[in-house]
Amino acid sequence: MNTTNAVEPPDRTALRARYRAERDKRLRSDGSDQYIEPTGRFAHFREDTFTERVERDPVTDEVTVAIIGGGFAGLTTGARLAEAGVTDVRLIEGGGDVGGAWYWNRYPGAMCDTAAMVYLPLLEETGHMPTQKYTMGHENFAHAQRIATHYGLFQRALFSTEVTSLEWDEATSRWLIGTDRGDAIRARFVAMGTGPMHRPKLPGIPGLDTFEGHCFHTSRWDYPYTGGSPSGEPMDRLADKRVGIIGTGATAVQAIPHLARDSGELFVFQRTPSSIDVRNNRPTDPAEFDALEAGWQRRWLDNFATLQTGGFTDEDLVMDGWTDIAKRIRDRVVLEMTSTGEAFTPELVARAYEDSDDEKMTEIRARVDTIVADESAAEALKPWYRQLCKRPCFHDEYLQAYNRPNTHLVGTGGQGVEAIDAAGMWAAGEHYPLDCLIFASGFDVHLAHSATYETTGRDGLSLSEHWVDGMCSLHGTHVAGFPNLFIVGLNQGANLISNVTHNLTEAATSIAAVVAHALTIGALEVEATAEAEQAWVAQFESSTRGFLGNPDCTPGYYNNEGAEPTPAQRLNASGYPDGPVAFFALIDRWRTSGSFDGLAFRAPGSAPLGGGATTAHEPG
Repeated sequence: MNTTNAVEPPDRTALRARYRAERDKRLRSDGSDQYIEPTGRFAHFREDTFTERVERDPVTDEVTVAIIGGGFAGLTTGARLAEAGVTDVRLIEGGGDVGGAWYWNRYPGAMCDTAAMVYLPLLEETGHMPTQKYTMGHENFAHAQRIATHYGLFQRALFSTEVTSLEWDEATSRWLIGTDRGDAIRARFVAMGTGPMHRPKLPGIPGLDTFEGHCFHTSRWDYPYTGGSPSGEPMDRLADKRVGIIGTGATAVQAIPHLARDSGELFVFQRTPSSIDVRNNRPTDPAEFDALEAGWQRRWLDNFATLQTGGFTDEDLVMDGWTDIAKRIRDRVVLEMTSTGEAFTPELVARAYEDSDDEKMTEIRARVDTIVADESAAEALKPWYRQLCKRPCFHDEYLQAYNRPNTHLVGTGGQGVEAIDAAGMWAAGEHYPLDCLIFASGFDVHLAHSATYETTGRDGLSLSEHWVDGMCSLHGTHVAGFPNLFIVGLNQGANLISNVTHNLTEAATSIAAVVAHALTIGALEVEATAEAEQAWVAQFESSTRGFLGNPDCTPGYYNNEGAEPTPAQRLNASGYPDGPVAFFALIDRWRTSGSFDGLAFRAPGSAPLGGGATTAHEPG
C-alpha cells in the first residue's frame, strides 16, 4: 500500500485514451432501458414498509391549495404559502409521514452528500442548527417533520394516501382529486412535488426473479431481516449471512461500510466505481452558528451555486468537495491572467477546468492506493472518468471497508452482473452463492413527471399527452392548458444537481407569490400562455444542459447511460441555458416585479384561456 501523498501530473493524451476505453466497454445498446420497474414478485418494493396503513373514512372537502407530495418540495411550498398568508392547505402523501426521500431511504449510513447548511431548507425560519456539516438521514427526516410542525402542515395532512386522479373541472375552476382511499377533494390550486425518489428501479438482469434467498431495495431497507436501525446500531442478524449488493453509487457507498462491519461475508458487485473524495465531517460549532447574521442561508446558497456553476466569489462559505474544484479553476484563471496578461475568456476558463479536473481525479485515484491494501481491489476501485460524469461521492469509511477480510469486491470488467439464479449471482464467469441480495440500483431520476396518476387539464388533455414529445412549461413550474397547477422540481428551471433543495425552495417561493397574487386580485384561474410556454421551451431544444456526457464520460444517469438522448429526454432533463445562478436571478426578478410575465389571470365572468379566448386578466 502506497502511503505517499505525491501525485504525478497526468499524461493528458494517455488519460483521455483511458477514459474513452473505460467508457466504451460499459456502453450498452439498451441505455436506460436496462433498468425495470419493480413489478410482480418485486411490486412490494414500492410499498410502505415503515408505517402501517390505518383505514379511515373518505375525505370530501374543498381547500385553497392541495399539495401532492410530502418531501422537501411539498414542504417548502407549504411553508412559503403559509408565509404569504395562505394556510388553507392540504398535504397528500403516499408515505406514512413527511420527508420524501428521507422517509423512504433509511438504509444504514444514509447521509446527504451536500453540506447541511445549504441542503436543509428553511434553517433560519425554523431556527434549527444542523448537528454536523453533513447530516445523517434520520436528522434530515426529523427536519422535514420540523418544517411540517412549524408551518402547521400536519393538521390537514393525509398520509398513506395515493392520488389516483387529478382532473380539472372547467365549470367550477377547481381541481378534482381522487385517491386510493375514496377521497374526493376539490382544490382551487394544486402543487405537485412528487419527485422521483419514491420510484425505485431494478437492474434488468437475466434470472432476476428466480433468486430464492432474501432480497430488498435500499429504499425499503428490511431491518426486521438485518437487525439494526437507521441510526447505525449493528445489524446483528447478518452475522452468519452471505450478503450481496448490486451497485456502487452514492447509496451503496454509504451503506457498504455498515454491511462490511456486520455481514458474515459481503460481496460487492461493481460495474463502475464511484469517485470517493474526502468527507471530513465535523460537528457544527454552536458559537459559529450563533454568529451568523440574518439572511445567512440565502448568502450561503448563492455562494454555493455560484461556485458550482463556474462563477467567481471572494470566499468559499461551504468549503467542501463540491466547491474544491471550483476554487482550483478560479486560482488557475487568476494565475494565468496575472502572470501572462491573458484576457478572461471562455477558452481560458475551459482550459482551467480541464486542468483542474485532471488534477482532482488523479488525486482521487491516488487516494485509493493510500487506503486499500489489496492491489487488485485498489485498481478496480479507481474511477477513470471526469469528476461530474457520475455524482461525486465523499466518504471516509467506504474504501477502508475493502480492507476487511469478509468484504469482497467483485469486479465485472464494466459489464455488470451476468445472471441471477435461485442460489446467487453470476459475474465474470463465477458463481457467488448468497443468502441475501440488496439492490442499490437507484431511482427513475430523469422522469419529467414522476407521478403515478394521470393529470387531466383543460379540454380533457392529459399531461402525458401534452408532454408526449417532451416536457413543456414556463420556468419548469407552469403548464399551458393546466390552470392553477404548479410543478415543484428542477427540470426546465435551474436544474442545480449539486443541491436539489435550492431548486425546490425557489420554485416554492414563486408558487406562493403567484397564488397570493391570484387571491388578492380575485382571479379564478392563473395559467401560462401557450406563447410563453413555447418561447421558454424553444431555448432548450439546442441546449445540452442536463446531460453532462461527453466522449470522456462513463455511462450513468447523468448522461442517459451513455445513450444519445432523444429530443423528448433532452427536454425532460434540461436546465436554463445560462445556468442556475442566472435562473435564480431571473425568477427572483420575475416574481418580485408584480407583472408575472407569461402568466394570464382570469377574472370571474371572463372566458377561459382555452378555445382561443383572449379575455384573461393580465396583472398590471
